[in-house]
Amino acid sequence: MAVRPRPLSPHLQIYRWTITMAMSIFHRATGIALYAGTLLLVIWLAAAAIGEGAFASVNALYGSWFGQLVLFGYTWALFHHMLGGLRHFLWDNIIGMEPGEREKLAWANLIVSIVLTLLVWLIFVWVG
Repeated sequence: MAVRPRPLSPHLQIYRWTITMAMSIFHRATGIALYAGTLLLVIWLAAAAIGEGAFASVNALYGSWFGQLVLFGYTWALFHHMLGGLRHFLWDNIIGMEPGEREKLAWANLIVSIVLTLLVWLIFVWVG
């Protein structure tokens, strides 16, 4: 009895990358990043509960250029993941499932998340 070779799945180099594939990966990555960002929030709240010295130290760290960069990324991840969830909710209700509509929703997810992040930082951080 001859052993038949198992069929192989196409390699990633075979597939043509699309925006919906990229947004799927970003949705998973931002979900993971939100765990780390929530830990930063817990650290900040714990420092506030511990006392003025700990709170000042955490605020100094979060106020540094690196801390601001991390918090900016956390803000974008929060908006991007939320909008990705809304996009999936629409798809669950069979809205936006046509080929052109899927790509439009994926691009809108990316663009609106960037715009919302910039607006929040402009209003509450850079101007305020």
